[in-house]
Amino acid sequence: MADPGFRLPVHYIRHVAQQLGQMGVDVKGWLMRSELSERRLNEPSFAIGFPVFRQLVLDALALSHEPALGLLVGERLGVNSHGIVGYAALSSVTLRQALEVLERYAPLRSSLFAVSHSLHHAEVRLHLIEAQPLGDIERPLLEAVMLSIKNIVDSMSMGSCPVSSVAFPFQAPGYARLARDLFRCDVRYGQSWAGAIVPNETLDVPLKMADPEAFREAALICQRELEKLEANESMAARVRRLLLETQSGFPSLQVTARLFHMTPRTLHRRLLEEETSFHEILEDVRHTLAVEHLKSGRFGIEEIAYKLGYSDLANFRRAFKRWESVPPSAYRASQDPKSE
Repeated sequence: MADPGFRLPVHYIRHVAQQLGQMGVDVKGWLMRSELSERRLNEPSFAIGFPVFRQLVLDALALSHEPALGLLVGERLGVNSHGIVGYAALSSVTLRQALEVLERYAPLRSSLFAVSHSLHHAEVRLHLIEAQPLGDIERPLLEAVMLSIKNIVDSMSMGSCPVSSVAFPFQAPGYARLARDLFRCDVRYGQSWAGAIVPNETLDVPLKMADPEAFREAALICQRELEKLEANESMAARVRRLLLETQSGFPSLQVTARLFHMTPRTLHRRLLEEETSFHEILEDVRHTLAVEHLKSGRFGIEEIAYKLGYSDLANFRRAFKRWESVPPSAYRASQDPKSE
């Protein structure tokens, strides 16, 4: 049942259980659907794979009859819910330092998302990137994690670095007004990315909760834990995670090797020892992302081909037909319920 490539601290699942219990849902029955129990949730070594986690989320939505469940769980996730990473962010001297903490150490909290930030004119965008395709649980997970990050920024800045808006890649749900009430800022739907926006001038404003000494200690612990995590992770998993976090403009073998501080020959040898290759991993990532992009309907086929590094649309079509036995246009049509 456990999956070494999937990481999610059990207390996040406990938060879901607590929210369901508060809503009158039979938590025991919810867990039993996945052959789990409340006793197991309290075991320190508790671990599950992504398929079981996905089913827990889908069952929680079905049993609660609450489409906004992701937001309600996200509202519960304050800074203290994120362990030493949350503590390091809370102790940061500036928002820039806090964003660097979230970007570097997000893998310690979960393998579901990667975090990055970029500058766009007068604003800073904090990107929330799916480190693995989430499919039918994308919306509640993005809502929960994004609201939790918003709560972290609010807590550490005490209003000095306000989030001006958040962005989601899906269309506005029926509970959009509730989302705006919980985020307490503009919520933009139907965007090409997921994340939050803060004004550029707030990046280096000293934070009221800053504690430089506490930050240094927390950051040191985070770095040690990250090194342990990377030491226990296969080379193939690390390459795949890097490519999934990139999602477009994939680095070459040479660039990837440099990012891991090794030569291309060493990276190639390490992957061969794990019975794979850089090309095989890249093809698998392209396949995975192509399927998810086609299902989402957010991009045209030519745009998907470009995002996945195909300069020739015909090459993308041939590759997709090799993966799924049908052209991308036929696959997209098969995913549209209106076409049935």
